[in-house]
Amino acid sequence: MRRLARLGIAPDGLSAIVVTHEHDDHIGGVARFARKHRLPVWLTTGTLRGLEDLFDAEIEVHTIRGYGAFAVGDIQVEPFPVPHDAREPAQFVFGDGAHRLGLLTDAGHVTAHMRRCLQGCDALVLECNHDPEMLRAGDYPERLKARIASRLGHLDNASAAALLAALDFRRLQHVVAAHLSQSNNRPDLARGALADVLGCDMRWIAIAEQQIGLGWRQLV
Repeated sequence: MRRLARLGIAPDGLSAIVVTHEHDDHIGGVARFARKHRLPVWLTTGTLRGLEDLFDAEIEVHTIRGYGAFAVGDIQVEPFPVPHDAREPAQFVFGDGAHRLGLLTDAGHVTAHMRRCLQGCDALVLECNHDPEMLRAGDYPERLKARIASRLGHLDNASAAALLAALDFRRLQHVVAAHLSQSNNRPDLARGALADVLGCDMRWIAIAEQQIGLGWRQLV
């Protein structure tokens, strides 16, 4: 609610909620919010599995089958699979026929299919979860460190930069580094890795901050 208020949006101004996967930092509160504000929810069949009691008959639930595309109003939504330790995780490309926004927040490594899906976007939100050295030296339990760094975990700064380097970024108007760990990363490290690929000033790379989110960005 606070993040929406920052952007000048009331809940009744929303059209839908699109869920990436069932981990609590992505789905926590979705059912309660959707029920309270009568919003439809889109999520994969695998994500919904085991959550049927949470999403009761009061909530309009749409299941994404086989990563098929769907529309919310005038926005076309193209889901794509990612390697992450969830039942059926999805990330998305959103388009209106003229512009495309690619979203990637949770993936352990980059696949050829992910690169194809994210080609030619006008804006990208890319996971830059951690710096490998900070993760190794940090105080997380070893099992959690191994999970984060695994091929079903989260992208580090260098992996996100390598993905960006593999894309045609000539149309890019915005790049946002997202899902940064507060313990195992710093905004300057994420910005630096992506800016090196684009050959741009680090300040051009936006950061989606955990507490305040991200301000409006315009695609023209």
